[in-house]
Amino acid sequence: MVPPVDSRRFLVLRASLALAVAMGLGRFAYTPILPLMESQADLSSASAATLATANYLGYLAGAVAAIFGHRLTGSRLSLRLSLVVLVATLALMPATESVACWMVLRFVAGVASAAVFVFTARVAHQEVGSGGDGVGWVFGGVGGGIALSGLAILALGPSADWRVGWLVAAGLAAVLTVAAWTLPAGRASAPAAAGDSSTPAPTPTPTPGARRRFGWLMAAYFCEGVGYIVSATFLVAAVASIGTERWLGGAVWIAVGVAALPSCVVWIRLSRRHSRVAMMTVALAVQAVAVAVSAVSDSAAVQLIGALCFGGTFMGIVMLALGEGAVLVGPRAAAIGTAVYGLGQVVGPLTVAPLLGRGYTSALAVGAGVLALGVVFMIPLLRSSPQPVRTSA
Repeated sequence: MVPPVDSRRFLVLRASLALAVAMGLGRFAYTPILPLMESQADLSSASAATLATANYLGYLAGAVAAIFGHRLTGSRLSLRLSLVVLVATLALMPATESVACWMVLRFVAGVASAAVFVFTARVAHQEVGSGGDGVGWVFGGVGGGIALSGLAILALGPSADWRVGWLVAAGLAAVLTVAAWTLPAGRASAPAAAGDSSTPAPTPTPTPGARRRFGWLMAAYFCEGVGYIVSATFLVAAVASIGTERWLGGAVWIAVGVAALPSCVVWIRLSRRHSRVAMMTVALAVQAVAVAVSAVSDSAAVQLIGALCFGGTFMGIVMLALGEGAVLVGPRAAAIGTAVYGLGQVVGPLTVAPLLGRGYTSALAVGAGVLALGVVFMIPLLRSSPQPVRTSA
């Protein structure tokens, strides 16, 4: 039974707030707090990359566990426990200055983030429905959480204590957790993913040609995982390190979140008129340019425009890639794509870690280069991509 419109909207709101906790705060509050930790807690660039990697390893482990234990992770108890764990890991960060303890906390936060993401994705696809823009707005909650974390740290001011930053993030996550607490468990099934919600995932028997196309798609998606995570982790610290206005780092992160909030809806609508492959290629190219200009420019206007372009593409690429993957090889594309994307996010910080001692410019440049390689991997798909059937509004 399809829920009433008002009930569905309330469900969309609660699900989006769950993702704001899981990703925007539980995962990415680290980004605007990182410059404070570097200046006040003597966190080195190498250790910063290590902490990021620990969180992304946790996310990968949580995503894989959710794939094989989807009945457990699909329970409301799992959601609530994961939300509580996320809040606790944020609140415990100021309790120590041990990098080893921070690594454990960030790893656990990654596992919990993945559990909430998979649970919420399943609920969104099953309960919100495949028609309209509801699922897109649910995943826009990631952007809302990012913007909220940036606003909170910016409001604290440049002289804020890094410990206070983590406690504020924990407090905000706790408040949003109350709203997400009553999300329904959905129906028992394989975990849903952030694919294109405009059509239900088909279950084709993959042909050799479809498998080859899927291989190119996953190669590009791996590049997205590497390139996007480098920027998402170090963007604020990079802006702070080039001597720009003190407020700009926080403003840049807010811009990323604001752009990400409606981005999934925008890319879903575009993919109804143009092929997902074409739209993903455009999004990758825009993101590569955005990360590249962030690496070299000290102009506030350029940095803000680059942040808007970056924020407006990374969630859209996730939805487009997994939506196209479902068409090529069926529902298992979600599991494969999650693993490929998660592996890219682990590799990203490790790849640029040796460069961080000389600043963040080289790291962002590498990220931009990997994203550009992703565009190259999309070319074989563009040559044989069918156009979508256009429907009248």
